[in-house]
Amino acid sequence: MRAAYVHVLADAAISVLAIVGLTAGKFLGWVWMDPVMGLVGAAVIANWSWGLVKAAGAVLLDMRPDDGLAHGIGERLQANGDLITDLHVWRVGPGHASVVVSLLTERPEAPSAYKARLADLHGLSHVTIEVEPAPRPCSV
Repeated sequence: MRAAYVHVLADAAISVLAIVGLTAGKFLGWVWMDPVMGLVGAAVIANWSWGLVKAAGAVLLDMRPDDGLAHGIGERLQANGDLITDLHVWRVGPGHASVVVSLLTERPEAPSAYKARLADLHGLSHVTIEVEPAPRPCSV
C-alpha cells in the first residue's frame, strides 16, 4: 500500500516539477531549468525509494520489529528461572507480531500457561511456545 502511495505522489511531484521547469524555460528563458527540475525530481524519488526499500527489506528479511517486545517476552517467560533457548519475533502485519519461543525449564507447564504470561503484551497476534524439560543430573 505504501509503495502505491509513494508511486502516485512521486508521479505528481515530477509532473509539477516538469511544469515549473518548462514554464521557467518558456517565459523566463531559463532553458537550464528543465534539466535541473529533472535532477531535483530524481533526488526526491531516490529519497522516497530508499525509505521504501528499508521498510520493505525489514519485513522481507523478518527483522525483529521492536526490541522492547522481545525484552518484555524475555522478562515474562524467564521470571521463574526458566531459560529461553530460542526466540523469534517478526512482524506479520501493521501492529501485529508473531513469536516462536523455545523454553528450557525444570518445572514444565502447559504452553497455555506461558501464553497467559504474554497476554498483556500489545500486538502479539500469534504465539507458539515449545517447552523442553531441563535434563536432570545423574545421581551416582
